[in-house]
Amino acid sequence: MFPRPAYFRQHFSTPSMRVELQPPARLADFLVDGKLELSLRSYLELVLANNTDIAIQKLSVEVPRNAVTRAFGRFDPTLTASFNSTRTKSPASDVLAGAATLSQLNQPANFSYQQVLETGTQFNVGFFASKNSTNSAFQTFNPALNARLTFGFTQPLLRGRGAYVTRLPILIARSRLRSAEHNLRDQLLRLLTVAENAYWDVVGARENVLVQEQAVALRAEALKIAQRELELGALSPLDIYQPQADYASAQIQLSQAKYRLAQLEDALRKQIGADLDPQFRNVPIVLTETVLPPADTATFDREALVEKALAMRPDLLAARENLLTDDMNIRAAADALRPDLSLTASYASSGRGGPFYRRTNVFGPEGPVGTVVTVIPGGFGDALSQLFNFNFPTYTFGLTLRLPIRDRTASANLADALVQKRLDALRVRSLEQNVRLEVLNAISQVESSREAVKLAQVARDLAQKNLEAEQKKYELGTTVLFFVLDAQTRLTTAQSRLLTESINYRRNLLNLLRVTGELLEQRGIAVQ
Repeated sequence: MFPRPAYFRQHFSTPSMRVELQPPARLADFLVDGKLELSLRSYLELVLANNTDIAIQKLSVEVPRNAVTRAFGRFDPTLTASFNSTRTKSPASDVLAGAATLSQLNQPANFSYQQVLETGTQFNVGFFASKNSTNSAFQTFNPALNARLTFGFTQPLLRGRGAYVTRLPILIARSRLRSAEHNLRDQLLRLLTVAENAYWDVVGARENVLVQEQAVALRAEALKIAQRELELGALSPLDIYQPQADYASAQIQLSQAKYRLAQLEDALRKQIGADLDPQFRNVPIVLTETVLPPADTATFDREALVEKALAMRPDLLAARENLLTDDMNIRAAADALRPDLSLTASYASSGRGGPFYRRTNVFGPEGPVGTVVTVIPGGFGDALSQLFNFNFPTYTFGLTLRLPIRDRTASANLADALVQKRLDALRVRSLEQNVRLEVLNAISQVESSREAVKLAQVARDLAQKNLEAEQKKYELGTTVLFFVLDAQTRLTTAQSRLLTESINYRRNLLNLLRVTGELLEQRGIAVQ
């Protein structure tokens, strides 16, 4: 606002075009013994603070927020000031010019203030002052000082009438801002889902490395037993190849599991911005969360979760907000169809001052001589006195009607707005159907994963018991080494299956929180 210091800083300073990107924050807070020790909560805090994709989504709201400020621009007042000085010399073309060579100096100054009110009224206040000097013998005021003060307004009576219609651009901009905020929440839900899945990927890969190390240890023990039997002559040389092949295969799988873990840890560093800081780029990461089988056995209330999703899903809220925007667009298009009838009124007061020359013998035998008889002193104060005494008023009143005989453009705009409202209503219905289906599918996936984990636990326990039984039978000499190796393979497979199903349960539970819109609330994240 003029004339505050911030006004001059904004309008006269050169904006900086340099963009400074801040380094990752708070990584040092979780550094323990040279390692990044991260629980799921602390990991999500780093993701929110440092994830580049989330930062991009946060900035996307600034443009609709600026649009709200821009919509208020039509109500910004404008002050206009001007001054001109014009010197003119011209030859006289007749005796009424008052001089053989007419010399004139014209110096007008103009000040005007204009503003649009929320009711649609346009009003203006103007002040005009001028100084005119000449060498004409006929001039009675020289220099002539003029002043004029005007007040005027224009009030729409049909089109653009009323505060609601005038504020429609602001209401539409605010509605779009709310829609952008809902879209931001939706994007945060999706990005946090990806980030949390990356966390569980690393946890699963870490546990898989442990499973593969255990498998290598079992294969190594089996190979040692086979080599001892070969040395004692209890095993044929042709039967040693199978334990060796199984041991080599276990080592290959362990190596692949370690490389897979390294790749997923690099992806995890990208999520928290650690790849941007050379100090933390190669710091080992320790995740404190463990993959535990689900302990809850509660059943889901499907309809309650569907209703919650319909009330909380940000993408659905954004779609419903679009319906409100459509209503305002329809109102604006309907207003544009009305005739443009406006009331105009103005009032002006004027005054004149300056030295007054009373002349005689204006027309002499040889031309205008204009002998000055009396000079009455005067100045600009005289003009102002006459001005504010309102001695010389001017009144204006009028009506202006602009009647479109046929307005195809406005009609088409209204038709488009109605069609857009119907399209958005159908999109909301389609989205509600998809939300219901997504929630029901997510519930089924969680329940299926829960049962799959239970079955995988049973299979793992049976595989462990089967391995112990085969080892005892092998020690008693009632079976061969092949069945022990097969039991080891089954145990490793069962352990991997349990790990996979446990991770899938975490993923499906995370997906359920996303499709119901509860993820941010459950993770304690508030969007400002």
